[in-house]
Amino acid sequence: MKEELLTLKQQALAELATAKSPDELKNLRVKYLGKKGPMTEILRGMGALPAEERPKIGKIVNEIKKELETALEEKGSLLEEQELAAKLAQEKIDITLPGRVPAAGHLHPITLTLREIKKIFMRMGFDVMEGPEIENDYFNFEALNLPKNHPARDMQDTFYITDEFLLRTQTSPIQARTMQSRKPNTPIRMIAPGTVYRNDYDATHSPMFHQVEGLVIDKNISLADLKGTLETFCKEMFGSSVEIRLRPSYFPFTEPSAEVDISCVICGGKGCRVCKNSGWLEILGSGMVHPHVLEMSGYDPKIMNGYAFGMGVERIAMLKYGIDDLRLFFENDLRFIRQFK
Repeated sequence: MKEELLTLKQQALAELATAKSPDELKNLRVKYLGKKGPMTEILRGMGALPAEERPKIGKIVNEIKKELETALEEKGSLLEEQELAAKLAQEKIDITLPGRVPAAGHLHPITLTLREIKKIFMRMGFDVMEGPEIENDYFNFEALNLPKNHPARDMQDTFYITDEFLLRTQTSPIQARTMQSRKPNTPIRMIAPGTVYRNDYDATHSPMFHQVEGLVIDKNISLADLKGTLETFCKEMFGSSVEIRLRPSYFPFTEPSAEVDISCVICGGKGCRVCKNSGWLEILGSGMVHPHVLEMSGYDPKIMNGYAFGMGVERIAMLKYGIDDLRLFFENDLRFIRQFK
């Protein structure tokens, strides 16, 4: 019996030495140590042995089982190490190769332009104020010297929600709200950027667009202050060679009022198709705040005066980047947006 056990041990160790995979090890474990294996059969047949032989044979069987278990574990660990080494060799990373740069998104040209406008005016000491897009009729019109039945309040131009509420047609209501939130005759220096809505849509108009309105109120403000501010802005935005001119105009909330033109950024003022050979491009509206607007917001026009201006962000972006169709801003075409960073 002892010789049979030793022979069985040598046979198992020999097969174990040639095993090359975890599956082969599993099969060997079942073959020699399983319920139907030779070791189990020998233990079951020990009843037929003489009483004095049973302890000896049992001890030998247990030693062989323990030795085979240890050999199986060591072989399993060796195969795992070999498998890991082979896998790492195949997946070796060359750290000298350049890394992959993740694809970065692009800011929309309207966002870029709006950020630049705000930075320019903030450097000049302006505060940035915000207000609701769903606006009260009073702040959108009446507080800005636009009484009932004024042409600017035509239903064809304004998106009314109810008789008293509408989608704001300009960011000027923020100016009125700011004035009425301050103590009377308090100086103000602010811009109001935001989204506005009008019932219009073509190559140069959109039902939803962006405006930046500006307001300065203090003592002894003159038209020269307005011109100096706007000239500084235009040179910062379009370059130091740009010239500006003010043309008389009419706005209900300013008096006097003026349209502001810049020398054509395409031809440098020489005349081209873009500026219709005039050498000038209209860019924004402005003027001195109407005394009635000051009075309605609690300011004394005999003590305080000021100027206001308003510009379309899309208009500025079109001139700055040479874009000829407003609708490109809202089509979300990545071929267009990827041109801006």
